[in-house]
Amino acid sequence: MNIAFFASHGGSNFQAIVEALRDKGIAAAPVLLISNNSDAYALERAKNLGVKPVHLSSAQYDTAEEFQSDLLSLLDKHEIDLVVLAGYMRMIPKVMIEKYKNRILNIHPALLPKYGGKGMYGMNVHRAVYEAGDTESGATVHLVNEKYDEGRILKQGKVAISKEDAPEDIARKVLEVEHRIYAETIEEIVEGTLELD
Repeated sequence: MNIAFFASHGGSNFQAIVEALRDKGIAAAPVLLISNNSDAYALERAKNLGVKPVHLSSAQYDTAEEFQSDLLSLLDKHEIDLVVLAGYMRMIPKVMIEKYKNRILNIHPALLPKYGGKGMYGMNVHRAVYEAGDTESGATVHLVNEKYDEGRILKQGKVAISKEDAPEDIARKVLEVEHRIYAETIEEIVEGTLELD
């Protein structure tokens, strides 16, 4: 199974998944790391891991159609089976969602359906959880559709939160869960124990 990763910033989830796939000998090839941000550290991580880094952004094109055409051509050329979003801060084009229906994964740093939707990313999520006084949070792996964070939930991992935990503490706890369950989900997909359709 050929995998393309999309990341906009650090790419720690990308690295954790690639290392887990290799450590466990899972039959999946991390082929591409695509970033819309030329300064993303994820591109450097990709080089270090021997995964092809590609900077591809709609800002490089005159029209959305040209960007989308080149993006799909790139995925076609590398025979991509699964797309994994690892902190990608752009809406996935509708044509790509249609072409890769039930083949695009995302991870959200909260227990969906709570704290999902537009603007709910990164520390915004953890601050919302903190301000609500929740006693648990976690991460959710889900399929991507045309609405933010509304695709079918595939797996969740939970962490306990104490009153002493600041939003930064919650973020750290949740990231550990993300690194674990994202790789587990992909392993289950590759092995056929988790159906996407």
